[in-house]
Formats: sequence, structure tokens, C-alpha cells
Amino acid sequence: MTDTLASHADQTLHKSEPLIEMEDVGKSYGAIRALRGINLRVGAGEVTCVLGDNGAGKSTLIKIMSGLHPHNEGSLRVDGKEVSFSSPREALGHGIATVYQDLAVVSLMEVWRNFFLGSELTAGRYPLAGLKVRQMKEIADNELRKMGIVVKDINQPIGTLSGGQRQCVAIARAVYFGARVLILDEPTAALGVKQSGVVLKYVAAARDAGLGVVFITHNPHHAYLVGDHFVILKLGRMALDKNRNEVGIDQLTQQMAGGDELAELSHELKR
Repeated sequence: MTDTLASHADQTLHKSEPLIEMEDVGKSYGAIRALRGINLRVGAGEVTCVLGDNGAGKSTLIKIMSGLHPHNEGSLRVDGKEVSFSSPREALGHGIATVYQDLAVVSLMEVWRNFFLGSELTAGRYPLAGLKVRQMKEIADNELRKMGIVVKDINQPIGTLSGGQRQCVAIARAVYFGARVLILDEPTAALGVKQSGVVLKYVAAARDAGLGVVFITHNPHHAYLVGDHFVILKLGRMALDKNRNEVGIDQLTQQMAGGDELAELSHELKR
């Protein structure tokens, strides 16, 4: 399963080496402050889990790290150098790849076309360059097989695969094209127990291969299975920031469910 991850991961990385560091990062959209005072560190060979309810600021955090929106407060450092991305392509150039909840796949396109979507192998010069179809099919099939994903036909539409398989294709694609930091946006949100387990295995495999993983989720149980560091966002602020040895699943679940607010509500509703 880990052949693809191990062969394409950066061999120079050392465990816990900081890849992304955010210090007092904030983001405002006009008069609305979506994030404020965010201090976050993503280390090599670690899974940083970011949890929070709808509207907590998770999507904004992803957009800053992936280069979709620039931050306007604090500092963002990648490999120790301060940066401010102007586009997702620039973030990808720094080894930061994002697998969004909608997977950014085209359901009616073949599996191999989706694997190389936006990074097609061409022969000749643009704009008359032809596609290296046979080579792309072979690479996509081989890389997916190394990750334990065997499709009946590499030419079948990706929409015919299960949700877990599509997630794994998206992860394999990101790693193959040189991701050092993998940002996963709610990868298990729409999956059943078995398919969620498949995705979590690949999250753990990416971590073990030395990648830094940012795991965005609503589910504290999924987070605790693979996480090394946990951050809970509430209304754009950090409500919890703990390492695995500092927090248990019960405390994590309570904080996600509302913490003190839930206890206060329980007291008010008590008969």
C-alpha cells in the first residue's frame, strides 16, 4: 500500500520537522473577521487534525494554506521562509496539495484522465501538443495498484468508483505530483464506516511516509484514530490546541460538542 507514498515522498524530511508554521494568522473579508490569532504548526510525519463546527473557520484556514486566499494578519512560513501565496499553483510549487471535499474530479472522465487532470503528459509543443495517452494510462494504473486500488478498467469513468476509492485516487494523485504537505478537507464526511476505514489507512500511510498531513474533519473519533496534534476552531478562534498525549477522546468529543456551552445548556434544560 505504501509503495507509492514511500517512493514519491521527500526522503530528506525528518519527523516533526516544521513544514508549515502559522503565527497569529488572521483573515478578514471586509468587516467580517473569519479567522484571528491562529497559531498552527504542521510537522513532517505528523497528522494535524483541525476540527470545528460549520462556520468555525476551517474552510478559510484551508484556503490560506492552499493559496486560494491570502491572509491579511500574522505570518505564514513554509520551510522556515515567510510566504504569502497568490494562487494554488504557487502553493503546489511549495509542495502543498489539497484534496477538497468534492475531490475536484470529473465524474464522467476516465480514471487515468482524472489522475493527470491539469498535469497531462504531452508530446510536442503547445498548442498542438498531443497527449501521451498510453504512458499516462500505464502510470495511473501502476500507481493505483501500488496503493492497493485495483480498478476493473483504467478507462472507466471515475464516477463508477466508490467514494473511498475516489478519495484514494485523489490522494495518490497529490502524492505522485510531489506533495510534501497533504491537506484533506473532510475526506470521510460522506463515507460509510468501511470506506472511512480505507481512507484513514491511507492518511496513516501518508504520515508514515514522512508527509505532513492536515486532516480537516467534524468527527473527533476519526481524528483521534490517526492524529498527532489536535486543534478545535470556534468562530474563527482556536478553542483547543493539544498534542495527542495531552488530550483524550472524551475531552476532544466534549469540546467538539460544545464543551462548557453544552454543560450550561444541559443545566438550563434540567427539569
